[in-house]
Amino acid sequence: MNLMEIFKALGDENRIRILNLLIKQELCVCEIEAVLNMTQSNVSRHLNKLKNAGIITSEKKSQWVYYKIDNKFIKENNLLYEFLKIKIDEDKQWLKDAERLKAYKSSNLGCEQLRKDN
Repeated sequence: MNLMEIFKALGDENRIRILNLLIKQELCVCEIEAVLNMTQSNVSRHLNKLKNAGIITSEKKSQWVYYKIDNKFIKENNLLYEFLKIKIDEDKQWLKDAERLKAYKSSNLGCEQLRKDN
């Protein structure tokens, strides 16, 4: 992992918002779209930047691709990861995003229902 690539990837507010959600739990693109009210193409573009920097990883489950924080990133950059978790929890916007994630998850909506609604 290149440190410059990591900081470039972290240099965008939307990517930090996505990272905030992924710190909480593994999510697929449609769930991130729903919680952050972003388009699929925008979410995918930001996820690609985070993945190329080695910050997140993905796993295909059935027809959905789920994203999570890469364990290798956490292990190799533990101080940075802990710093990000602390700072993210101090920001009002990112706390609102976390609350929307919690509300979304408690609604029991899944990717299939979200796709039917669109």
